[in-house]
Formats: sequence, C-alpha cells, structure tokens
Amino acid sequence: MTQVPRGIEGNRLLIYRNRLGKQRCIVVDLSDNLNNSFSYARKLFSDFGRLVILIVLDLIPIVNLIVTGYASRVLKESPGADSPPKLENYGDMFIDGLKIVIVSVIYMLVPLVLIAAGVGSFFAAGIMEGGPDFMLRGFSPAYMGLLSGTGLALVLIGVLIAFVMLIILAAGIAHMIKTGKFGKAFAFGEILAVIRKIGWGKYIAWLILIVVLAGIVGAIAGAIPYVGWIIAAVIGPALTVFYFRSLGLLYSE
Repeated sequence: MTQVPRGIEGNRLLIYRNRLGKQRCIVVDLSDNLNNSFSYARKLFSDFGRLVILIVLDLIPIVNLIVTGYASRVLKESPGADSPPKLENYGDMFIDGLKIVIVSVIYMLVPLVLIAAGVGSFFAAGIMEGGPDFMLRGFSPAYMGLLSGTGLALVLIGVLIAFVMLIILAAGIAHMIKTGKFGKAFAFGEILAVIRKIGWGKYIAWLILIVVLAGIVGAIAGAIPYVGWIIAAVIGPALTVFYFRSLGLLYSE
C-alpha cells in the first residue's frame, strides 16, 4: 500500500516512474499542475544553448513547427520526465508539429467555412442594398433581410461550433500524442471519455486558466515598448512547453 505524504490528504495522487525508473508521485490538483509545469518550463533556461535554438526556430515561419513538435515530445514524456528533453531528431519534431497543425485545421475547418459563408452573406446583402438599381435586378428588401439573417445565423453557429471544437481540441491533441496515432485525434468517443475521467469542471477550469495566463503574458510583453517583442520571443518557447507539460499532466490523470 502506498503511503500518502503528509499535507496532501484528500488530493488525488499520480504515481509514475521517471527516466531512471524511480517511482515518483505528484498531487494532481490544478494548482500543483500549474506549479509543476512552471518549474518544468523554467528548466529550459538552465541550458542556454537549447533555449537560444528554440527561440531562433520559433521566429522562423514553417520552421517553428519544430518547436511545436518539441513541445509534443514534452507532453508525451509527461509526467515521467522531470526536465525538458534534448533537442534532437529535428525532422521527427517537424513532422510532429505539422500533425498538430493539421489536426487543428481539420477541427476548425467546418466552423471557419460557416463563418466565412456568413460574412459573405453580409457582404452580398450590403452590395445589393447599396446598388441603386437593386429593384430592377429583382432583389427585394425582404430578400436582403433574409440574406442578412442567414449570414448572422451562420456566423453564430460557426462561432458556437468553433468554441466546442476548441474545447475538445486540446484533449484530442493530447490523445493523439500519447497514443502515437494520428487518427486518435478524431476518436471523439475516447476523447470525451478522457475528459470525463479528468472531470469536465476541472478540464474547463484548466482551459480558462491557460487562456488567461497566456493573455496576461501577451499583454505584459506587448505593453513594454521597444523590447516587448524580445521578451515575447524569449518567453514564447517556454510558454509552449509550459502549456504542453500542463496538458500532459492533466491527460495522465
């Protein structure tokens, strides 16, 4: 029987073995999750060479997929690893990052099409209304009202679906990475089962916290003149590692 360390009664424990095979345990409440992820991401700064490479890669379009792939490796090794992995096998990391982008695009494809169609309907209605001869062309005000209403409905439906997809997307990416199978990103039954095990309330709270933290960091960096972009460039890879570490811990519950 595993003895529960003092001071954490009532919290769930996550027991795992690290790279050396030594058994470890962590508390899996959100505060511990974020603290653990912060300490983990902070270790990036202990290897200056690795950090510089990640920063440079993150600044180059397309090439920055390597950083995303590196972060997916962080998620895959969590919670077993105590520190960020080495930078190696750049081609594999690029492919892993590309998979995450493809999954994200597929998830967002339907809502983006709906939103684009809705905006297009608004635009078409505006052109018809602005034309002086719209009656001659057979476009009545009622038709334009229908077109505008349809556009509004499409935009609202698209936004709603996008919101739902974004909620599922994080768990879907984690499921793909942990299983090592691309198709598992769309195994919605399994993904929803993972979220239920975590707890919908806890999962949604985690998503909100991550978005708020990212927003705060971005706002602070953006508010600093001249050097704000440098701070953002330095923090960017660490923030990505923090996010994927936190998601990896959450998934492993």
